[in-house]
Formats: sequence, structure tokens, C-alpha cells
Amino acid sequence: MTCIVGITDGHTVTIGGDSAGSDGWHVAVRSDTKVFQVGPYIMGFTTSYRMGQLLRYSLEIGEPDTWDVDRFMATTFIDAVRQCLTDGGYAKAEDGREEGGDFLVGIHGRLYVIGSDYQVGHTMAGYSAVGSGYLVALGSLHSTATSLIDSRQRTVMALEAAVELTDGVRPPFTVLQAT
Repeated sequence: MTCIVGITDGHTVTIGGDSAGSDGWHVAVRSDTKVFQVGPYIMGFTTSYRMGQLLRYSLEIGEPDTWDVDRFMATTFIDAVRQCLTDGGYAKAEDGREEGGDFLVGIHGRLYVIGSDYQVGHTMAGYSAVGSGYLVALGSLHSTATSLIDSRQRTVMALEAAVELTDGVRPPFTVLQAT
């Protein structure tokens, strides 16, 4: 249970997340954040705290070494994530298909959505959300898309909406920005 929200204006990426940890029956507010920076990347994860810990502390990846950042993310970056999650004992493999988890990544003003099958999404809307509160957060982000509200405040508003209308999403919120 989680809500991770991301917004980009093409120059600055904002990612925010809640602090709930849940097993479906119990919700605990955790002090280890779901949103963090690793080198030039800001990330926010859902699915598993273990996955997030591996991304935060074990992922070794440099900056994109090409002008084609989308290609870099879909190949070099994902290859490093797959290796990190496999080495950390988190990645699952069944019938020849690997599975990780869902998270957002911001780099060079771009916002990417990484799926559990390691697909790399790059939304045209300029915002996205993952986790159990994602639909509520997306509604909030859509309703403020043409407003003069800054991206940090829009992120908090989307997370507050998810807290109000979704089980398992709790403050405090962590919000980071990077260019």
C-alpha cells in the first residue's frame, strides 16, 4: 500500500511519496523513505521496501552516456536494475519471465515509470503515480495540470487526496526535486 507521485515540466522532476508500510492487514508509518536520490536519479518505489533498499543502496549506474536518454533507460539502466534486484535476491523468475516491482525515476528533466516487468514508460501528460493510491493521485494531478500551483504543492495535494480516499497511504510525505 503506497502512493508515489511524479511530475515533470521538462526541466525539473518532482517525486513524492507517503510513509505507509502495509501487509494488507496492518499499516505502520515507517521512517525509511520511499523517495530518495541516487547520483543524478530521483526515485520513488512501491511494491516492496526490500526492492527500494536495493535500488537505494546497491544500484550502481552512472549518468546516461548518450543523448538518447529513453534508449539508455530501456537498456543500460534496466539491465543494471535487473542485476541489482537479482543479486539482492529480490527479483522473481517464473517460466522464463523475470519480475521486479513498480517505481518512478526522474533524470535530466524526464519522468519514467518502471513496471514490474521492467518496461520503461514515459508519459506525455507530464505526471504519473504508482501504488495503491495511484488513481486518486492521478485525478488530483489531472485537475491541477493547468493551474499555477507549483509542482511540489501539486505533489503534496495528490498525496493528501490518496490519504483521504485510499487505505494504506499515510503521511508524512517525502518530496524531492531534481533537474
